[in-house]
Amino acid sequence: MIRTLTLIAGSALFATSLFAETPKKAAAPTLAPTSFLQVQDGDTVVFLGDSITHQSIYTQYIENFFYTRYPERRIHFHNAGISGDKAGDAITRFEEDVVAEEPDFVTILLGMNDGQYAPFTPENFDTYATGMKTVLEKVKATGAETIALSPTMFDHHQLALRKKDPGFRFGNRDFDGNYNSLMAYYGAWLRETASTQGVPFVNLWGPLNDTTFAARRSQPDFSLVEDSIHPGAAGQFVMAFSVLSASQPERRTVSGVALTRSAKGKWIGSKNEKITDIAGNEEGTELSFTHLAKALPWVVPAESSNYNLKWGESTPAQVGYDLTKAGHKLSNEKFRVSGLAPGSYELTIDEKVIGTFSHTALSIKLELQKYSTTPQYQQSLKVAELNRTRNDEAVRPSRDLQAQIKGLRRNKEDVDFETRYREIRAKIEALHEKAAEYEEKIYAAAQPVPRHYRLRKVK
Repeated sequence: MIRTLTLIAGSALFATSLFAETPKKAAAPTLAPTSFLQVQDGDTVVFLGDSITHQSIYTQYIENFFYTRYPERRIHFHNAGISGDKAGDAITRFEEDVVAEEPDFVTILLGMNDGQYAPFTPENFDTYATGMKTVLEKVKATGAETIALSPTMFDHHQLALRKKDPGFRFGNRDFDGNYNSLMAYYGAWLRETASTQGVPFVNLWGPLNDTTFAARRSQPDFSLVEDSIHPGAAGQFVMAFSVLSASQPERRTVSGVALTRSAKGKWIGSKNEKITDIAGNEEGTELSFTHLAKALPWVVPAESSNYNLKWGESTPAQVGYDLTKAGHKLSNEKFRVSGLAPGSYELTIDEKVIGTFSHTALSIKLELQKYSTTPQYQQSLKVAELNRTRNDEAVRPSRDLQAQIKGLRRNKEDVDFETRYREIRAKIEALHEKAAEYEEKIYAAAQPVPRHYRLRKVK
């Protein structure tokens, strides 16, 4: 007997009824770690998934976070997403696409294709559940930490709008009217399953839905999933933020610069930051110093790719950055100076004017990550642009080739599989080498450098 689906609401992602019979005895839950994805020097992170991972966008934003937040660590990233994949497809290529990378961490994002865009059936769900359990077991067998990600949002409202466009690539395809709810159910099942195994779980469905419907209060046709299936750049940023925020990174802030003038007129800098060459006048109207930060701010480029991707145009990632308040929550550059004489002060960094601020505002706190003109922001942007090129020229093309191997396997009897397989794998390895070359450039570009700050009273 199949029971009726009740709405799975909000970011809590819970279900109060089941599609299938309740098992006679539920597995005892095991607490998942409160923090995860604590990537160290020399570690490898694999992103396993379908086309939403193949897009190489949310993965790119996560990579940028680690490149700029931990520039002293060499971390290798491998995208293992293939368009159209279900859990069973991921199992088929697991050895060559996951095990071969010797991963320390594996994120798993599957499910969108497993429901087949059709009404719920026990057969489809059982195939998905069996496949996902096998994937979880296989990752565990590698010794890597597993991070289970819920399926993402299916946007029915956006689908209705796009169906009016004769050029819409899914215009002639049928989709079940409750597919977004089905994805929520798949995610709820995955959360419970991950819990019994002590596997960290990240809810992506909830934040994408919550953000979308909140924005629609003022923008009725707002969407983070522009083709109804694949999140665009803003949606992919929401996904990246959700993963990183849930992981509780050890460095949630970029820096915390604080300087105070003592009663004797001496300027004292915060001890946990490398602040040197402090100099100020007796009147307290000028101050200069040098600061070497441990990290760079997490920023996103205006475009997630320099190419026209098959997934179409999308809302810029910066919209997702702003909606999640990612700068304040995961990229805060705290800057505070107390003891200045009353007045307004021009702040320059490396002789670049950042803005004019009152002594009161400076004594409370500025968040420098908000200012795209800072040298450290511009440095981080160059890192992000380098990584965008790495994904454009090496990562995404390698995923396209891996997708060709899937096609070969499906038509194995009609082709010289072994010969074609070796040819494609050789091309993939060449692209992996190209990606590694870009990683070297990225790490060189991501190293923080001393910045000279100056505050000068202007009125």
